[in-house]
Amino acid sequence: MLFIELELLLFAGFWVLIGSFDELAVDCCWIWFRLVGRARTTRISGSEVHAPLRGKAAVFIAAWQEEQVIGHTIRHALSAWQQDDFTLYIGCYGNDPATVCAAMEGAGMDSRARVVIHDRAGPTTKADCLNRLYKALCDDERMTGRRFRCVILHDSEDMVHAAELAVIDAGLCSADFVQLPVRPEPQPASRWIGGHYVDEFAEAHSKSLVVRDALGAAIPAAGVGCGFARDMLERIAVDRQLDGNPGPFAAECLTEDYELGVLVARKGGRARFLRARDEKGELVATRAYFPARLKESVRQKTRWIHGIAFQGWERLGWEGKPADTWMALRDRRGPLTAIVLAGSYGLVIVEGILGIPRALGWDIPAMPGPPLLKWMIGAGLLSLIWRSLLRAVLTAREYGFVEGIWAILRIPVANYIAIMAGRDALAAYIKTLRGGEVVWDKTRHDAHPAAGGGAAA
Repeated sequence: MLFIELELLLFAGFWVLIGSFDELAVDCCWIWFRLVGRARTTRISGSEVHAPLRGKAAVFIAAWQEEQVIGHTIRHALSAWQQDDFTLYIGCYGNDPATVCAAMEGAGMDSRARVVIHDRAGPTTKADCLNRLYKALCDDERMTGRRFRCVILHDSEDMVHAAELAVIDAGLCSADFVQLPVRPEPQPASRWIGGHYVDEFAEAHSKSLVVRDALGAAIPAAGVGCGFARDMLERIAVDRQLDGNPGPFAAECLTEDYELGVLVARKGGRARFLRARDEKGELVATRAYFPARLKESVRQKTRWIHGIAFQGWERLGWEGKPADTWMALRDRRGPLTAIVLAGSYGLVIVEGILGIPRALGWDIPAMPGPPLLKWMIGAGLLSLIWRSLLRAVLTAREYGFVEGIWAILRIPVANYIAIMAGRDALAAYIKTLRGGEVVWDKTRHDAHPAAGGGAAA
């Protein structure tokens, strides 16, 4: 047991120290960029929110078994966005009549919405459904003789901001791809599971992606609240079609949105992560309820780790600038993070087992370790305190003081989910290496922020 204790101390201490240096580097960059004004959150006026678009926009939503939320998403988007020059494409399947009916009811008689029925039975993959929408867009362009200016992606459970189209439309004047923040909505009935998304996205979309943008690194697309210039999307689609793919979205990839954002940089395009607030001070972001139960949360993060860490390494490699390589390493550290966290919590268990007889006065000597071990442990402890406080501050800034306190309390929950998701992602990847088929392992949604009429709506 003493040998296990020492080995876990060395393993966890070393990798926690490496991770601490990595996070500290991002923190220092973020603080510096804020001091010099390169990490500002802009403001958008009411007149700009409802100003006509510079060109026609297409909004893609892929839906499979989303009858509980898709109607709310469509109705809210059509009422929030006052511009006329956009088309909402909703991709459904003929063998999912409940979602089709809900989508058609949500669209009503509004000419800005179009429900597209896939010619294949569902579920295929989200990327395959998006490719079907891309085909519908191309057909519309040929019939009308008018080309779209941009394509925006959203999920079926999203609650959009009224200023989103205006911010993306302006951002694409100087970029080929724009990503807006994602804002998970707090769920009082799921303070622990659903709430940990609040903390993670508050930190990632207030700091980490801001640093990426300032460094000029590739910006991964979140799949929601992201807009692509039509010309750039066509360039990617042409390359995909040469490889036998019907459109710009990789049907065999679990995180086709993430990959698409990285490909923009590979094509020489410019990507931006834009933070803006409206006249009331509200963040221009996509709001949504994230999984509220442990099983669904682990499944969702398993898909993310599988697609970003394993498929990303395999499909995208390590091309790009030094900043791109650094951020790719951060994106793909999920499996290693799971192992390090598991080792750290294993160490806690071992220390608990050995602590009982030591507390009773038994003479159980500690295994001698290298002199640097105590320094590694001390640095790791300081890093944990700093990281916890910073996460609490960033969460509190967006959601209030109470959620900031919860952000600290939820750290063990987030770590446990990361461990389980890393394990399952490795198993899923090994299964695909043996010939297993990639399927749309989607998260089911039963609630929508706009349905309750609360503060979010």
